[in-house]
Amino acid sequence: MIGAIAGDVIGSVYERHNTRRKDFPLFSPGCRFTDDSVMTLAVAKALLDCDGNYGRLPERAVDAMQSLGRMYPDAGYGRGFRAWLRSDDPAPYDSFGNGGAMRVSPVAYVARDIDEVKALSRAVTAVSHNHPEGLKGAEAVAVAVFMARKGRGRREIRETIERDYYALNFTLSGIRPHYTFSSFSQDSVPEAIEAFLESESLEDAIRGAISIGGDSDTIAAIAGSIAEPYYGEVDRVLRESVEDCLDAPLLSILREFEERYPA
Repeated sequence: MIGAIAGDVIGSVYERHNTRRKDFPLFSPGCRFTDDSVMTLAVAKALLDCDGNYGRLPERAVDAMQSLGRMYPDAGYGRGFRAWLRSDDPAPYDSFGNGGAMRVSPVAYVARDIDEVKALSRAVTAVSHNHPEGLKGAEAVAVAVFMARKGRGRREIRETIERDYYALNFTLSGIRPHYTFSSFSQDSVPEAIEAFLESESLEDAIRGAISIGGDSDTIAAIAGSIAEPYYGEVDRVLRESVEDCLDAPLLSILREFEERYPA
């Protein structure tokens, strides 16, 4: 899960000021966690609270997301999700944004098989992002993370994504000159997955994701979430730099989740 947070933190300074290069400073002044990290950790907390019984996961997810979202009201939520966080009776609002995809990776660490990955992905996504495209984007990411954890190769992951979710008929270098900002799931999740598929390391996946511009922190968070389990142990300096950006409540969730569900 640290891969998703790393992508978010590193990409946070480039969301509003895009770069089209890969050789940018990895940790710039102003790097911080945003809504991507907060909601990823909220999903992790919901899974921890379920303690292996996921029948009430949707309710736990709502509780955790609202609780942490209200603790960090200025993390950068979209307008619709911000209203959802404040609601006394939160209901899904037919969103096809990438918010479901950015937060879903923890489900791939607790699921026992691909069917459970899909079920858990839907459970934590449909509470807000219940549009078919929102559900598809989250599931595609969850499946990719799960496959990476299970040692599947990039070719197999690519074939699965292309068969079941998206046509990946582009390269980062091909779209880099003209790719523009979009928070729509269908316009950012495929790009994030491609950034992982073209990468040589966790850091390289994050750099590639940020280098196309657009919704940099979210695209990098998604790419990082897949790259982390694929490449294995995270560089100590990278991990420490990311953890230094988290406060005590968020860091506590991260460490508890990683202890209970090792990558």
